[in-house]
Amino acid sequence: SMKPPLLLTIIALACLASAGRGELALDAPAVEVKPKPEDEVVEVAFSFRNTGSKPVTVLELESGCSCLSASLDARTYAPGASGVGKAEFKVSSFVGRHEKTVTVTTDDPNQPKWVIPFILDVPAVVEIEPKTLQWWLGDEPVAKSCVVRMLGDQPLNVTNVTSTRESVEFKTEVITPGREYRITVKPKSTDDVVMGALKIETDSSIPKYQRQLAFFSVFRKPASAAESNP
Repeated sequence: SMKPPLLLTIIALACLASAGRGELALDAPAVEVKPKPEDEVVEVAFSFRNTGSKPVTVLELESGCSCLSASLDARTYAPGASGVGKAEFKVSSFVGRHEKTVTVTTDDPNQPKWVIPFILDVPAVVEIEPKTLQWWLGDEPVAKSCVVRMLGDQPLNVTNVTSTRESVEFKTEVITPGREYRITVKPKSTDDVVMGALKIETDSSIPKYQRQLAFFSVFRKPASAAESNP
């Protein structure tokens, strides 16, 4: 088969290059979303522009998470034109820093997919450390404790603690009123496998912070090489 002369190939590429390209780009490295602790839904606007030399038409928007939806203020952006997007984030049980994306499909072969990064920073209001207390089967049933810290602007009190299992004894102590509490848990026995939770109730006015969970378990110890030798 005949190969096209190299010169023709170079000219064809040059023509393609001179046709220009569209390039949608955010005005910031990422879209920052910072809900307040009480927010169930947070809306944010973000700006971007077509930094290329060719119009870009948006064909589709797709979010990487059902918690995030976005819309743009136009369908086609001329070269140099700026645009504004709006995004809505459903906070639900998210806490801490999360990265999510929205992917924009365009008609520009040089940028068929434009990925918009979102950084969600949801303040923690209640922190439980450790979240799970664990014993091995046959261990000494010693007491172990977790600390509940109230990290929000407003102090919160632990008003009640209940256990989903009657196989443990527990007690709650106030370390700092409204800020820090210690819950000490002691299994009555470690003869049986147990999984359970402590329901920790607070006087928060925000429904999702009115009840928190800490967990406890008694599990079979993974057999190590030493134990499996006769």
